[in-house]
Amino acid sequence: MRILILGAGATGGYFGGRLLQHGRDVTFLVRERRAEALRRTGLVLHSPFGDATLADPPLVRHDQLADPYDLIVLSCKAYGLEQAMADIAPAVGPQTAILPLLNGMRHLDLLDRRFGAGHVLGGRCIIAAVLDADGAVRHLNDRHTLTFGERDGSTTPRLRALAAELGDAGFDARASGTIVQDMWDKWVMLASLAGVTCLFRASVGDIVATPGGAEAALALLDECCAVAARSGHALGAHARQQAQAVLTEAGSTLTASMMRDLVGGRPIEAEQIIGDMLARAETPAAWRPTVLGLVATCLRAYEARRTVAG
Repeated sequence: MRILILGAGATGGYFGGRLLQHGRDVTFLVRERRAEALRRTGLVLHSPFGDATLADPPLVRHDQLADPYDLIVLSCKAYGLEQAMADIAPAVGPQTAILPLLNGMRHLDLLDRRFGAGHVLGGRCIIAAVLDADGAVRHLNDRHTLTFGERDGSTTPRLRALAAELGDAGFDARASGTIVQDMWDKWVMLASLAGVTCLFRASVGDIVATPGGAEAALALLDECCAVAARSGHALGAHARQQAQAVLTEAGSTLTASMMRDLVGGRPIEAEQIIGDMLARAETPAAWRPTVLGLVATCLRAYEARRTVAG
């Protein structure tokens, strides 16, 4: 199976690197600056599950794509999807499967319109990873799960082929018959975590140690859960309990990557993670969540300042 990984950053670099390490036919679609770094140092992984240096990983630029790939994995930020779709278009053939690992849900509609729903799988990854100052991928926790599935829940020949290809490749690969619900579960958790840590510019532990902090975090979670339920994807009891535990853990140093990007003055996935959640809450316009609306206003003000400053 010919696999194209869009991006060789923290997420794409980790999962693509593990696949390459285990003998899969992987090529990374990267910009020239990242390509130069990878030619110089190789693709370097630091992880609790074992370090690796993959010298001279296969690379391609978007203007060099000519033939279709069997699988295209999208690991870009959600705000980079429009450019990503233009870049991968020459590599999409009649049988190409596209596996997006983006946050939120709006990207599915955009990919469907561009390539057709039959090409687009559901996907979710759970991993904490960053690129360090040397361009190496640093895996920060003990989870490296990639979940994928047909969005109608069916078990198809291509899903079985994908499970065989991604399995036994150095990370936890899971085929799911409930991938859309899995994606909603992650979105609710991420929107709650990103929203509360961005709003207070603090870690979970610092927030819950402040009077009213835990209540604010749980109020935001309640609102996001309500949006999911109104959209036909209510969280199960276990998923909700897990989210509550994460958002109220005393002493936790956890922050969302969005908060770290915000503090660093970088672009954020505000509309894709928070804005779209709020938009779904207001359709039909019978209920406006209070905390979610406050978070959206906070993040939009940040984006406005960035636009003016930039």
